[in-house]
Amino acid sequence: MYVQTHGEKDPERTATPFFLATAGAAMDNEVLIYFTMNGPQCVAKDNGTKIIIPRKGGDGKELKYFIDQALDMGVRLLVCQPSLDLHGYTMDDMIEGVEMIGGAAFNDLACTADAVIAF
Repeated sequence: MYVQTHGEKDPERTATPFFLATAGAAMDNEVLIYFTMNGPQCVAKDNGTKIIIPRKGGDGKELKYFIDQALDMGVRLLVCQPSLDLHGYTMDDMIEGVEMIGGAAFNDLACTADAVIAF
């Protein structure tokens, strides 16, 4: 389980959970990313093309590149309901495939996960 707390204001911190989750799924692990605090900005419609991951000495990559890789590998994307409210989002604002869960469901998943890594 990866927990993403960063969003638009920290583009350099948005791709890593997707990258690591994709690698974990490629290793035949069940992997999910939980988006809380500013994290839902990463999976809001159109933000995948607006958030650019900077690269030293060159053009950056769109966050969508990393999102698509994760989805292709079967990574589950879960969003925190109160964090949607924080940003004025509804589930209609999220990309296809995002699931909403509450605090109790998050705690249950975290307690049964082999590892929880936060960004």
